[in-house]
Amino acid sequence: MKHALITALVFLGLGLASAQAQVQWSTIQQAAKTDIGSRLYFVDFYTDWCGYCKKMDRDTFNNSLVSQILNRYYYPVKFNAETTETVAWAGRTYAPAPRNSKGRTHELARGLRGYPSFVIYQPDGTPLYIISGYKSADELIVILWYFASGDYRKQPFDKYRRNFKHDTYPSMIKQLKSK
Repeated sequence: MKHALITALVFLGLGLASAQAQVQWSTIQQAAKTDIGSRLYFVDFYTDWCGYCKKMDRDTFNNSLVSQILNRYYYPVKFNAETTETVAWAGRTYAPAPRNSKGRTHELARGLRGYPSFVIYQPDGTPLYIISGYKSADELIVILWYFASGDYRKQPFDKYRRNFKHDTYPSMIKQLKSK
């Protein structure tokens, strides 16, 4: 009996640890109705057929640092770029692609270069930065922290990325552990 209780507690602890590593995704409809304060929106534009979108869900977004940064500093949203629903976002209404059109790209996703694509929006819904293509956890952490920390206002991204591991990473970890 004692052994069974210990085993149950270990599995419960593992379940809690993995639950903490999950990004708390919202829909675009939920995002449109939520006051996010000063946080930024992070919108993941994906399609059902996109292999790299699935790889990012499986690998990148399950990374504990990625999920911690997204959950704490962003309002993470998943949006199927080929949805057939009309959506309201940032004071505008966006329509799906017409049924007889060649492309199936939703109006909200038009202008993106492919999938996966991610857009970081300011709290008022103004686009701040577009990220195209697959990103590993390490690559995405640098981008996410660049905007979450406000460092995008202070220095160019290329310089920031070059110095991230040495200059920024230790203070980022310290800040993430402190809250």
